[in-house]
This record gives sequence, C-alpha cells and structure tokens, in this order.
Amino acid sequence: MLLGRQFIHNIDSERRRLPLQILVRAIILSVVLFIIGIFFNLVLENGENPILFDENGIKQKKQEEIQKNEASDKNRMLGNPSEGLAGLIGKKAAHAEKLYGKPSRVDSSSYGYDWWIYNQDSRKYFQLAVDKGRIVSAYGIGKEVDVTPFKIGQTIDEIYSSAYVETLVDIDTDTGSYRFELSEEDMNMRPLIKLGSGYAQLYLDKFTGSVSSVRFLNEETLLKQKPYELTYRGELLEENPLSEDEWKKVEAGSRRQVFDITNIMRQRFGLAELKWDEKTSEVAFKHSNDMSEGRYFSHNSPTNGNLEDRLAKGGISYRLAGENIAANYVDAIAAMEGWLNSKGHREALLNKEFTHVGVGVYRKYYTQNFIASEKPS
Repeated sequence: MLLGRQFIHNIDSERRRLPLQILVRAIILSVVLFIIGIFFNLVLENGENPILFDENGIKQKKQEEIQKNEASDKNRMLGNPSEGLAGLIGKKAAHAEKLYGKPSRVDSSSYGYDWWIYNQDSRKYFQLAVDKGRIVSAYGIGKEVDVTPFKIGQTIDEIYSSAYVETLVDIDTDTGSYRFELSEEDMNMRPLIKLGSGYAQLYLDKFTGSVSSVRFLNEETLLKQKPYELTYRGELLEENPLSEDEWKKVEAGSRRQVFDITNIMRQRFGLAELKWDEKTSEVAFKHSNDMSEGRYFSHNSPTNGNLEDRLAKGGISYRLAGENIAANYVDAIAAMEGWLNSKGHREALLNKEFTHVGVGVYRKYYTQNFIASEKPS
C-alpha cells in the first residue's frame, strides 16, 4: 500500500509547509503591489493620463475628468458670482430695486422679459432682464459698473489666463440636450463662460484687446436667445409670438438702447455725445422696415435709393452723414457690440465729426443714421 502511505505522507507534508508558503506568497504579493504603486506614481508625476477599463474591457481615458477638474479650478479663480450684477441672476426684481432704486424706464423685449434700464449715470449703465418678477439676465457696459468677477476694460489676456473658455458648451435640461459651438470669431469677440449655475457672455473689443461689456444670463434665457451655433435633441425654446403692437414696444426699446449705448461707447473714447434727431430716426426706421419687407440687406434700397437719397426725401440738412445697418442680431446690445468690432461701422460710430444720430429698428433690422449738422452746435 505504498501508494496509500505515499498519499498520507504527501498530505502531512503539505500541512507542515502551509504556514511557510502563505508567508512567502504574502511577501511576493507585497512586493508586486509596491512595484505597481511606484509605477502609477511615476505615471501621474509625469502628467500622463492613466487608462481605465470599463466592464466590457473598453479603454477609457481620463482626459474628460481632467478637463473638468481644470475647468473647476479656473472657475474657482473667477470669484464669487453672488457679487455685482452676476449675483442678481435668479433673485427677485424687488431685491434689485432695494439696491439700485427704480429703473429710469422699462423696455420690452422679444424674449418674454422686460429690460429694466438704469441709465441715470452712464458710468454705471446697466440693464436687468425681468421675467415673472425674477431677474434672468443682466448687462453692464458703464466703466464703473460691477461685473465681478470681470471688469470693464479688463484685457483679453487676463480673461483667458483666469477663466476656462470652451468652444463647446453642453446644456442638459428636462426638455432636451443642447450644444452650443463657438466659432473662432465667437472666441475672439464674445466668448461664453460657465459661472455658477448660469453663464457670462463677454463682449470683447478686438481693436483694444479689452472687455467692452458683460452679459450674465441663466440657462433658459441663453437657450431662448441662441446666440451661437446650436445642435440639440428635444424641444427647442422659441421666442414668444408677438402682436404688431407688442413688436412696436420692442422696437421702441431697442431704439432707445442703441442710442444710450452709442453714447457710452463714444464717451469711452473721449468723444462728444450725439444728440437725438427725430426726423433722421424716421428715415432710419423706414430703411429698416424696407430691408425687412424687401428681404434684402444693403445701404442701397431698390425703391428708396442710397443714404443721400433717403435723407433728402426726409428733408434732412447736413454737412456729413454716415450709416450703420445690422440684421438678425439677438437684440440691440448684440448689434451695438457687433458694430464696435467692425472696422467700417466702428469708424462711423466713433466719428468725431458727427453731432446727431437717428435710430430706426424694425423687428430684428437695425439702422443708425449719423449726421453732422450744417453748423456746429
């Protein structure tokens, strides 16, 4: 029964060696884990992205997580969005009224909210968008207005060194998924920055390399305005359909905002304010209306001629005239910042010879007619 004795002997032998084998295996396992730990430390210290494997064995890079962490770090550098105009988003309009008093006027918009205009001091000019008693957007352009965590006049280099600016902005809501894609032009003139639960849209003056103005807004307002190229899945938020009378109110508000912001921009460059000219405004309105009805976009009207012809028909006397036109901008604010960043339009806007301006808005068509009076006033 050698086999039997050999079998028993083997069992006894394994029993005697078992504690020693466990100890050896434990030592080997510790060494292996130590080596793995050193390897991953070296990988992370060298800045390479570790690779993860999901349940199906598919490689998943951590690049997305790293980018999110970078964005979070830079957003923390932007400061507390509870300050200044940014801190008003989502608050009751009554709260703003306690801080700043009653607005000088209230303008209608095509997006369902009203603009509260604070233009008592051009150095602190700002607008608040109020919808159902709450502030959904805020815009500041006066050189002393509080647009924390930014500053009017701040350099573009400072912005890009302290804020995480992405070309793709994704928004998920109960009604769908939305992606804004910013072009190179958008990044250079109106980048969009995530700020708390909302967003900051920076209007940059590419000629001076500085911040011209800032618009803060919540997700719903951003999705209504659609200021960038948009792809989406789900429901698309649209502007409210307006009656003819409602459009007239929107147009009147846009006209006044163009006038206000025009003079603020001129003051920024040490130029004299322009005076409002009602007759010139009528000429400008007719051209905006004509472009909309005629479905064209040009300084030359197929029916009413060029600027000289139209001013003559309006009985306008002048020694020098100029014109800016725009179409399909989000609103008057966007149209003004667009003109400021276009060389020819900027030259008209900032021409020191002009003394008066007329503004005409029809739907989303904007016309500025500048004139220099025959005799300096």
